[in-house]
Amino acid sequence: MSQVKGLCVMDVDGTLILEEVIDLLGREAGREEEISQITSRAMRGELNFESSLRKRVSFLEGLPVSVFDKAFDSIHLSPNVQEFISILQKNGILVGLVSGGFTPIVERLAKSLGIAYFSANQLEVQGGFLTGKLVGQIISPQVKTETLEKWREKLKLPKERTIAIGDGANDLFMLKSAGLGIAFCAKEVLKKEISNHVDKRDFLEVLPLIDYLE
Repeated sequence: MSQVKGLCVMDVDGTLILEEVIDLLGREAGREEEISQITSRAMRGELNFESSLRKRVSFLEGLPVSVFDKAFDSIHLSPNVQEFISILQKNGILVGLVSGGFTPIVERLAKSLGIAYFSANQLEVQGGFLTGKLVGQIISPQVKTETLEKWREKLKLPKERTIAIGDGANDLFMLKSAGLGIAFCAKEVLKKEISNHVDKRDFLEVLPLIDYLE
């Protein structure tokens, strides 16, 4: 691999993809309305991310793990995001995904897009069914920031060579900790704090903001 010139860390739900995966899983559990209301409030910064996530996940108890296949088939990439990622990669900018969503979906997305770095939440499974609980570290707003820092240090990059892109309140710390934070089709709470925003859902609109592309 040629010299790594930068790192771009992207949120997944509502940024890389159009949907919120937890809402799709909620539909399968017959709890879509309750879950999506909590999701919307959490993304606007009205609820604590971790406790609201635990609450939403509790509604998924009893779903079979095959639900992830169904959810994966229902998601749509944001327009031109595939092209955006490949342009970055050709220019020596590594792409990482950090998500308050779930590993079975994020891992598949990462593999399909040729992305080496990803981090997401783990749902507990017993006997092929979801228990309604999370296991391991929760990808909280603070953990999103720590993940960006960890990858940056591993790649020996200065802060100004890092980019973070997200849409929800839980992305705020990560966007502030990057050299370039970009609020993409973001909630008002994010746009108030982050000066760079792209309000058209088209990832080619993000490219001009990155000044070290060849």
